[in-house]
Amino acid sequence: MDLNADLGEGFGIWQLGDDAALLDLITSANVACGFHAGDASTMRRVCEGAAARGVAVGAQVGYRDLAGFGRRHVAYAFAELRDEVTYQLGALDAFCRLSRTRVRYLKPHGALYHAAACDEAQAAALVAAVGDYDDQLPLLCPPGSVLAQLTAGAGLRVVAEGFADRGYLPNGSLVPRTAPGALVTDPEEVAARAVRMAVERTVVAVDGSVVPCPVESICLHGDTPGAVRCAELVRAALIDAGVTLTPFA
Repeated sequence: MDLNADLGEGFGIWQLGDDAALLDLITSANVACGFHAGDASTMRRVCEGAAARGVAVGAQVGYRDLAGFGRRHVAYAFAELRDEVTYQLGALDAFCRLSRTRVRYLKPHGALYHAAACDEAQAAALVAAVGDYDDQLPLLCPPGSVLAQLTAGAGLRVVAEGFADRGYLPNGSLVPRTAPGALVTDPEEVAARAVRMAVERTVVAVDGSVVPCPVESICLHGDTPGAVRCAELVRAALIDAGVTLTPFA
């Protein structure tokens, strides 16, 4: 099982999360590419840290929305979104090359992630950007989503992703961040959910129902309160359960 986290989400003098500590615990780093968060120096620093630890680097691409942290929906024309995703991919890949590594996958962030799960036009723009740039790059996708379907249809690799620190609805989608139960913040509960995803391929929804969750990668949010402690417990719990932690890419 792969364990990923969103990193590099500070901007300038504003720091968010403990990137260095999380890099010691995860196997894949979703690095912000400067549109929803992150900047050039942060991208370079996280790429260097990931390369030194053997952590796979993925492009965490988002809407051009620093003020809203990429969590507000933005309407885009297909070509504009495709090109802005390509721009972000190329920027991160440049810093990866300086660290003798490369971008190994793409993951949409925030509102773009949710839009691409059900909006065919925005999903198609992501798929087109990856196909044009490097058709060997996998895409992290919600299982069964529109993005996953279009990715597979284009002959690209789909990597299904689950969230140990987010609440799920009975239909398998994430609870909106504005609704009760959106975040799971107790580290022991997060760890138990991660083990369940890895071993049983299921997750318990907010109504208590058991939902299929066939994933290859489990995400922890770097901006969640207590993110490092959660990652420590999740890593230990997965290893104790006999799960091998390794990058999918």
